[in-house]
Amino acid sequence: MNGFTLSTSKTAAVHFCRKRNLQLDPKIKLYGHSIPLLNEIRFLGVIFDKKLTFLPHVIALRKKSERSLNTLRVLSTIAWGVDRPSMMRIYRAIILSKIDYGCRAGKQFFND
Repeated sequence: MNGFTLSTSKTAAVHFCRKRNLQLDPKIKLYGHSIPLLNEIRFLGVIFDKKLTFLPHVIALRKKSERSLNTLRVLSTIAWGVDRPSMMRIYRAIILSKIDYGCRAGKQFFND
């Protein structure tokens, strides 16, 4: 119709359900191929798990942030380090931007 096709090898599904396994996972087929059901999936950089807890996303974000913080620690050494205003700009650009990006997706689920 519009030239849009889905690749079965790149397609996966997650059955989002907050109830305790009361619903059976659906069997999904695309072009005659079964689509795998996953417990979590990354979409636009945010990790969604099947119960929408966002815990896998928070864990991955923490690991990324810890690596970036280690870089900031090196840059902030007293002997030759970067001044405080520059450190804050680097912090906002590297760490805070990562934290802020996924928060908007999860906010509506945390309020429920």
